[in-house]
Amino acid sequence: MTRYFRSAVLAAAPAFVLFLLQPAGFAQQNGPPEVDKIVDQANQVAYYQGEDGRADVSMRIVDSQGRERTRQFTILRRDEQPPADEAEKSGTDEYTGDQKFYVYFRGPADVRDTVFMVWKHVDINTSDDRWLYLPDLDLVKRIAASDKRSSFVGSHFFYEDVSGRNPELDEHELTDVTDKYFIVKSTPVNPDEVEFDHYRTWIHKATYLPIQTEYYDEQGEAYRRYTVENVSRKQDYLTVVRARMEDLKTGGHTVTDYSNVEYDLGIPEDIFTERNLRNPPMNYIE
Repeated sequence: MTRYFRSAVLAAAPAFVLFLLQPAGFAQQNGPPEVDKIVDQANQVAYYQGEDGRADVSMRIVDSQGRERTRQFTILRRDEQPPADEAEKSGTDEYTGDQKFYVYFRGPADVRDTVFMVWKHVDINTSDDRWLYLPDLDLVKRIAASDKRSSFVGSHFFYEDVSGRNPELDEHELTDVTDKYFIVKSTPVNPDEVEFDHYRTWIHKATYLPIQTEYYDEQGEAYRRYTVENVSRKQDYLTVVRARMEDLKTGGHTVTDYSNVEYDLGIPEDIFTERNLRNPPMNYIE
């Protein structure tokens, strides 16, 4: 089983390996870093590039019978600095605190003008805040914490996949180190809150970019797989420009392509408010 999944990762690597030449994060001296440092650095590379950012996203959803649907949206992100005590403990004042996400749907017609917004909190004792604006009903709906691992607008991605899972919600174990990857097993601290038993992540050693994540059920069978298929460098930030999420049981999958990616735009905080769910900030979206 492990050999198969490792082969799947390495088979995907040629699509983006040329972009992964510049080391980032921790120097590889006297063995690998501690697993929590690996996970924290990977989380920062995956979700905290720049102080803020925007991207246009095209999503192609393919069901088990090969039928396709599409989604087009723009995602805005703003990072906050961590609390002073956390910054002092970590020795950095980088923007690794709470985050806010604003997702505006441009098409197709049945979801146009829908807005999804997240206030992501690094304190695991504070649940993330999530809203969904449904324009046909002119309704703002709060998304319960229990719904964060349900389908994101009918795709194979979950709501939690959009903003990322807090590393402190899981216990992490470094299970293997290859010439290119750290392989980390993560087990939920509160298993009753999630549908998976554990997941494994292949983290590129030179850049700390998570390349693939496999989710396993209680029988130890992989049922869901996230894979990065292509990356680029935007404003010197390592950026995923194509990713795939697969349902390994039904055979369906969703592919996301990212374009017009920009960082450090100075996106104002007041965009990420409930009143702006009905009034999208088109100057950042168009």
